[in-house]
Amino acid sequence: MVTKLDLFARLAEGHAARLTVVTPNQRLSHALMLEFDDFQARKALESWEAPDILPFGAFVERLWEDALFSDRGADLALLLTPAQEQHLWERILADSGLLIVPQAAAQCRDAWRLIHQWRIANGQGNEDAAAFTRWSAAYRKLTHGDIDSARLPDLMAQHLGAVKLPKLVVAYAFDVMPPQTQEFLARFPTEVCTPDPVAGNAARTAFPSAKQELEAAAKWARARLEEGKARIGVVVPDLGKRRAEVVRVFSRLMQPGYNLPGQGRTPLPFNVSLGRALASYPLVDAALTLLQLSGEPLPFAEASALIRSPFIGGANSELAKRSTLDVRVRRDADATISLGKLVAVAEQLPLLRRHLEAVFTLSKHAPASPAEWARHFSAVLDAAGFPGERALDSGEFQTRAKLHEMLGELARLERLSDRMNFAAALGTLRELCDNTLFQPESSDAPIQILGVFESEGQRFDCLWVSGLTDQAWPMDAHPNPFIPIALQKKAGIPQATAESSLAFAQRVTDGWQASAAEVVFSHPTKEEDRLLAPSPLISGIDQGAVAAPDYPRYRDLLFSSKKLESFDDWRAPPCPPGKVRGGTRGLADQAACPFRAFAKWRLGAEEMEEPAPGLDPRDRGKLLHALMREIFTRVRSHANLQHDLTTVIAQSAHKAVEEMKLEGRFAELERERLARLAGEWLDLEKRRAPFQVMFVEQQRDLKVAGLEMQSRIDRMDRMEKDGGHVLIDYKTGGFPSPKHWEGPRPDDPQLPLYAVAAPEELAAVTFAKVKPGDMKFMGYARAPHMLPNVQHYHEWQELLETWKEDAEALGKAFAAGDAHVDPKDIDKTCRRCELHTLCRVYEK
Repeated sequence: MVTKLDLFARLAEGHAARLTVVTPNQRLSHALMLEFDDFQARKALESWEAPDILPFGAFVERLWEDALFSDRGADLALLLTPAQEQHLWERILADSGLLIVPQAAAQCRDAWRLIHQWRIANGQGNEDAAAFTRWSAAYRKLTHGDIDSARLPDLMAQHLGAVKLPKLVVAYAFDVMPPQTQEFLARFPTEVCTPDPVAGNAARTAFPSAKQELEAAAKWARARLEEGKARIGVVVPDLGKRRAEVVRVFSRLMQPGYNLPGQGRTPLPFNVSLGRALASYPLVDAALTLLQLSGEPLPFAEASALIRSPFIGGANSELAKRSTLDVRVRRDADATISLGKLVAVAEQLPLLRRHLEAVFTLSKHAPASPAEWARHFSAVLDAAGFPGERALDSGEFQTRAKLHEMLGELARLERLSDRMNFAAALGTLRELCDNTLFQPESSDAPIQILGVFESEGQRFDCLWVSGLTDQAWPMDAHPNPFIPIALQKKAGIPQATAESSLAFAQRVTDGWQASAAEVVFSHPTKEEDRLLAPSPLISGIDQGAVAAPDYPRYRDLLFSSKKLESFDDWRAPPCPPGKVRGGTRGLADQAACPFRAFAKWRLGAEEMEEPAPGLDPRDRGKLLHALMREIFTRVRSHANLQHDLTTVIAQSAHKAVEEMKLEGRFAELERERLARLAGEWLDLEKRRAPFQVMFVEQQRDLKVAGLEMQSRIDRMDRMEKDGGHVLIDYKTGGFPSPKHWEGPRPDDPQLPLYAVAAPEELAAVTFAKVKPGDMKFMGYARAPHMLPNVQHYHEWQELLETWKEDAEALGKAFAAGDAHVDPKDIDKTCRRCELHTLCRVYEK
């Protein structure tokens, strides 16, 4: 066994020593490289030869490459890439009946690796194991003449004579070495080196929740950084799931205000070991979305993001125009949008249109092979001006390079697949980007945030290990489903059984305790309503509090500056007399919340529309109003209702659908639905007292408190018996009720406003609830039995006067600039309001 000090001394001799160090993974290689650099720097050296330190898999692949370019290279099998391996397994499993083939193929790849690493022979097992035996035979046949990473060490053991070998190989920090690795290294002069244990103190602490635990770890890390510690470790067992939360918490603690404009590129003093899926990076997501648009329509939300993407040519020059286009297209777009449609609507944006037309031209070609598709996708991105006109930062530049690597991986599938259609080619590229974890390279940071496996074998000045509850540690066993568990247990595969998981966790816990002078083990005590206990592996460690300063948040820093101003923000400038936007809806919003009325009808704040499949409630309301307008334009009286109206209903439904520009089978279904709706409603109208239709959808100007508003009355009837008029407003959804007219802040003041402003003598004011199976009139009348279900209101004139007073009060408040954030009912009023971020009602 070699000590680390002796190892560094030998590495310091340079390449003449012909010494190679192999590690279990890339992160350990990187960490050992940094330690060696520190070792050399402490000797006051300005330069030195880079040591030969690399993961075991990379070491074997390097030997294969050396042999490939040697005199014997012509007889050497070609190495499959991971993407090629996955493709072959998916091809084999395509006809297996499995629902999720890519995931099953990945597990087959893992099983194939395990049986070679751990020398597992075929054995009796369940149906899954039998199926894997069949699939393995097919895979071995398909890869005849090729080699994969699982079998590469066995192949290279036979070709070591063709390459120049190191004089000594040092295996560093292997916790458990698989038999395949042992056999391969046995062919070299090999020694073993383990990290030197660090004598230190370990403490255990607990926190009420996982969130508080993470924040405490971040404060502790910052405190140790300010004390001058050079290498600080924080282990988060479920780092893959909590990565975004970890980055947010540590960023906020290390640099308050990190996410403000202009702060995003400031280097932060921590590094998260686990990358994220390449497809999740904005640059790659935009590229994949663009490629999808070149071959098939997109959901509008994705097309909208693409219009505003900075990674399309001309994005900076047309920034404002493209945002305006996005808002405009939302009003009329379908739930999906094609490339051709997008080209058409971009008529006034020359740069965007030029790039989209270039993509449209390329989309007419249909490549066949994976390599042709890779070239085609690259051409599409170039035609779109990808990645935009602004300069990429370092992270984006590296992300773009990684995307090109994935296109290269797609092209390499040429050896295995002659033909692919568009869906298969794009699906393969997207799968590659989804399954590739990526993190742009950056300078080494003093704080390392690691998962369990990445922390093995590393040394720190101080270490915090979080999340060690009895539920999380030891981790659950994860046996491969395609290898009998008995065989995995016999082979000694870590985490294949509960016993091996416990043994692994014990070794890792012992390793943590010997990895730094200060070690903190922590766990939350509660998860929602469930109580949590510490892991039994740390229960013997003394419990105590861990001191860490309470660093202020950015908002605390702002408040502590004492630069405060106080002013009343509830009053807007008065509204000048005359016409106002919004009509009666402005007063309805004034009743619901004064701020909403001010923001929507004076500032023009409104939520952007989101196209949805089919007709939304607003469109269905338009259809109904058009249907009723056409019917009662033709049927002018109660007497005409007694005739056969089949033709009238059909013509009215056809006209309403035509106005909405519906086509095909969908239009036919809507005509049938409207005809049924009209027939059911007219049956109710027939039971009314005789009436004449005076007008439908009449535009009127109203005056309230000096404000002029435009309105549209759905329908006005005149009763033949007493001459009084009936004001009717159609409703299709919700739960309309006359109670919505009650003041002083009525939920729906529209009809009361129409009523008090109407010159006609009103006998009734009513909603017409047009809902299948629940057709009814709902309102008030001055006499009984005037309309079905309409209540007789005894104090009719008093009701009209009350409505007038409420309308005047609302109009005066709107005109005076009353903009209080004062929802009438915070649950009902705010539930569907889109102005929360503007009014900040929940902060109030």
